[in-house]
Amino acid sequence: MPPTTLDAALRTLARQTGAEIVSTEAGLAEIHTRPLQGTMPTETALSRLLRGTGLRAQALRGGGYRVVRVRPPRPPVERGRAPGRIAAATPPPPAPEADIVVTASKQRIALLRYPGSLTALPGTPASPALATGTLSDAVRQVPILQSTQLGNGRNKVFIRGIADSSFNGSTQSPTSIYLDDVQLNYSGPEPGLRLYDMANVEVLEGPQGTLYGSGAIGGVIRLTSNSVDLHAIATAATAGVTMTSGAEAGFDLAGMLNLPLARDAAGLRIVGYGVRDGGFLRDRDRNLRNVNRAETAGGRAALRVDAGNGWLVDASGVGQWIDARDGNYAERIDGNLARRTVIAQPFANRLLFGRLVATKDWDSGLRFVSASGIVGYDTRETFDATLRTPGGMVASPLTIYRANHEKRLLSQEARLSRSLPNGNSWVAGFSLVSDRDILSRSASIPGLERTILGVTNVTNAGSVFAEATFAFTDRFSLTGGARLTSARTDGDPSATPRSANFVKGRLTQRVDPTLAASWRLRPALALFARFQSGFRTGGLAVAPGVGRVADYKSDAIQVAEIGVRKLRSGATGIAFSGSASIAHWTNVQADLITQRGQPYTANIGNANIRALEGNLDWVPVPALRLQAAFLLTDNQVRGQIADLSKRNNRRLPETPPIAVHTGLSYVWTSHRLHPRIGVSGDYIGRSVLGTGDFLDISQGRYWTADAFAAITWRKADFSLVLNNLTNRQANQFAFGNPFSLGVRDQVTPLRPRSLRVGITTGW
Repeated sequence: MPPTTLDAALRTLARQTGAEIVSTEAGLAEIHTRPLQGTMPTETALSRLLRGTGLRAQALRGGGYRVVRVRPPRPPVERGRAPGRIAAATPPPPAPEADIVVTASKQRIALLRYPGSLTALPGTPASPALATGTLSDAVRQVPILQSTQLGNGRNKVFIRGIADSSFNGSTQSPTSIYLDDVQLNYSGPEPGLRLYDMANVEVLEGPQGTLYGSGAIGGVIRLTSNSVDLHAIATAATAGVTMTSGAEAGFDLAGMLNLPLARDAAGLRIVGYGVRDGGFLRDRDRNLRNVNRAETAGGRAALRVDAGNGWLVDASGVGQWIDARDGNYAERIDGNLARRTVIAQPFANRLLFGRLVATKDWDSGLRFVSASGIVGYDTRETFDATLRTPGGMVASPLTIYRANHEKRLLSQEARLSRSLPNGNSWVAGFSLVSDRDILSRSASIPGLERTILGVTNVTNAGSVFAEATFAFTDRFSLTGGARLTSARTDGDPSATPRSANFVKGRLTQRVDPTLAASWRLRPALALFARFQSGFRTGGLAVAPGVGRVADYKSDAIQVAEIGVRKLRSGATGIAFSGSASIAHWTNVQADLITQRGQPYTANIGNANIRALEGNLDWVPVPALRLQAAFLLTDNQVRGQIADLSKRNNRRLPETPPIAVHTGLSYVWTSHRLHPRIGVSGDYIGRSVLGTGDFLDISQGRYWTADAFAAITWRKADFSLVLNNLTNRQANQFAFGNPFSLGVRDQVTPLRPRSLRVGITTGW
């Protein structure tokens, strides 16, 4: 049996032995097993599969086995101590951990053998409030991630300094985001999906052109939701109230229901949620407080069918709506938490997502996956384009600018893979992608509204790919592969696409190779090296000036990296990873704005990026955990805009030279209330809004501290989370309104000190 997830391994073992193996425990799909080979009794095979997982097999009367979670023995009560108070028990010796399998590699490679940089976002034990947030909210805790801060549903996320622009436009995103094997975004910002009921969030550093195609030049972020449990009914709910210093309160509420429809054959899982992010900014012209309130409502539903004979079918859908009633920025002239506008600047988006995935597992380790997806993503933005003097006085009639984006993404991928017990593995497949992006714009003054020329891009791409890992010895393996892609983007300078008017784009045909190696020095220590390339397609975009469009060319990137990874072999000890990388990025695409606030897209030149990163996870004793991570990066841009600027202003946006995260937590495992406490600190260095003198506007260069405490009572978990502990005032992002950017005094402040009181429960 090859390495796989525990639920798949148990099904395979049941087919091979003819024994009935059942379990009602949750989370089997998130536990990964080692390879198993040889002739042995069923009981022995089960024991080896379950070793180190916290589960064991109970023999059933009449034959068969039930897999159950091991319950720790109740500690003895000390003499003279009240029965309700439990004495500390001697912790059991640490059990060896099951192998972690990198499913994002599409070959199910063990983490120690994976030749590349991969980061898992911290889960709820490290931060009880994280699951109520989005990817952008988690950025501070993961130094390799950077993000703009326009607001939920408007933010762009970058990986390891591969950042093209602070503005949202027509270019393909440098970071690909996947939800359960299906691509969630193509161009523009990340959708701001709330991370409720997620099993894990992984960052696969890029480029990932061989396995994931165009757009993954910075890497891939994979959101994996908790899978449907076919065996038992389960429910969960979470609620919280967030109080912010000097501002209005917010709240979050979510619930989950898992319902088997036909035992061991079909099941349904439903998640619903509503969130209000309380406002904390003031508008002095309109004499309003808390103007930047934002509300999110959404839900997910997943259906799983076990069709037998190794076939699984998963269908799921997502709907989410974000409504922000005003912009998320302030102006220095009015103070750190205030600004002046004549009108509100609301933002709204709608995300609709559908997915169908069929998988088939054979006893030989062969696996087939077919994943189909459809995404609809619409946004509506309004800006106050009224001219003002540098002192803030109104200098023109009221002018309102509106921009609407309508996006539709269709994707299909089919692949075969096989992972063998000796470490060899391979994957091969094909993918088809079709994306349509429509930008429409208008400007109005009292009594007159004028439509401004927009643009429509339609991208169609097809590709075939293959990658294989060869284990020459138990310690050394090589990985090689390539992806052949043919893609073209056609454009139409209109907001209402008519197929006869489309401007035929350039045909892009590329081969993106991968070459990597992994060398295990010790049982839990390995070195790796990797070279990979990626690209983004070109297209048609708005050009400088009103009513003009122009095309922009494809860009490409090559990255080489070397690194080291050490895993923890038990419940205590040190785990760490680190890497050094260098990237060469040619014909960098960037969405920009003119000094008058008009958007346009251009190829700004070439960039070289150097990065050094590291992660440390130390558990000196079972109850104490210390975590630290850092990113050091440096870049230089050469091109028309950069060459006409000062030498210090030739930098990519959103890339601080240093970012650091530290965290310390303690858990009283022996106490019946399971108390947990933790503190964390983060530092973000100085970055700029963009390349060139006009966009060399400082942001970042601040530190923050957070803290949390939590206890568990019966089936409920109570938590307190304190963010911005010292009530720091700093500028996260120097942009909010393109039409007043020329004044160069915009800031996006940190949310003032806030306290979330939450409860989570499940049955």
